[in-house]
Amino acid sequence: MVDVKHRYGSNLRTYHSEWLRSETTENFFYWLDIGEGKNIELDSCPRDRLEREKVRYLSREERQYYLVKVDDEGRLRWAKNGVRIDTTEKFKDSIHGIVPADDPTPAFNPEVVPRLSSSMSSIRSRSSSLSSLESRREADRAAKYNDPDFDQQPPMKKITHFSASTIWNKMLRKSVRDGTWIFVADTSFRLYVGIKASGAFQHSSFLQGSRISAAGLIKIKNGRISSLSPLSGHYRPPTSNFRAFVRSLKEAGVDMSHVSISKAYAVLVGLEVYVNTRKKSKKLIQDMMHRKDKVVAPEVAHQREEEAKDTSQSAQREREVVQEEEAEHHENKAAVKVMRKLKIRPSVPEQLR
Repeated sequence: MVDVKHRYGSNLRTYHSEWLRSETTENFFYWLDIGEGKNIELDSCPRDRLEREKVRYLSREERQYYLVKVDDEGRLRWAKNGVRIDTTEKFKDSIHGIVPADDPTPAFNPEVVPRLSSSMSSIRSRSSSLSSLESRREADRAAKYNDPDFDQQPPMKKITHFSASTIWNKMLRKSVRDGTWIFVADTSFRLYVGIKASGAFQHSSFLQGSRISAAGLIKIKNGRISSLSPLSGHYRPPTSNFRAFVRSLKEAGVDMSHVSISKAYAVLVGLEVYVNTRKKSKKLIQDMMHRKDKVVAPEVAHQREEEAKDTSQSAQREREVVQEEEAEHHENKAAVKVMRKLKIRPSVPEQLR
């Protein structure tokens, strides 16, 4: 299911957990907006934040404003106007992509860049409102990947409660600040760059959540990449994708002489090794326990083997039945075509019409 309102996934997951705990028979979005859960409000994500934070999805035309091209010197330029890219505070997002901070082009979200008022009192009022909004957003961002249960544990307990997702969330907490520049490369390694706005513009915004080859954080100075990081809370692509992306940049002639790969890459590589090792260790322990049971409790081991065999045979039989049905379907269609060519009116089964 897809949320037609494009609400922030992190917020939706909070309510999804509550939906799972309920005994409702309603689907999640009906439960959330119309059904039994419409009046539920969670302290960890108030309804105000749930409805306020909606992720912008770019149309095909809008996406071109964020497309990047490589010039003859290996530097990155905006495809829309050929200007070299700088990921600094001198630029902002707008309805026409990234523009200078003093450019009058309005922002997509009116809360980000308010209209100018001729009244000083109105300016002060709006400034106060923006300050309050920013304070609220700052609190929201701090809560995104927060894990209070883990933070409150003593040092030794933290070691025993270690998990890859915990470390990942810790790194993401440092990357969710507004003003962070992000990138996405599509499956053809076309590069898009923009400014992250927590709960409004993120990695999924560029391609409407579609498949990508790489995503992360980026810093560019005068068209030259200075820093790359593979961190993306939405996609979480494997490090192999990031390496393929770096290779694609080199093959495209991008100047990589000043690029610094963030420490997050090394941490993610370590996490992948850790997760794979845990999976192998779990399999090894299961094999060892099974061998022990074959000696100590042969009946239990035999029963386990039979259950695994039954499951495997059942799955194989299901595949065979599906293949047989598909073969019969194609044969019947071929027979119908031949009969039609011979001007014989066949009795066509419903599924072949």
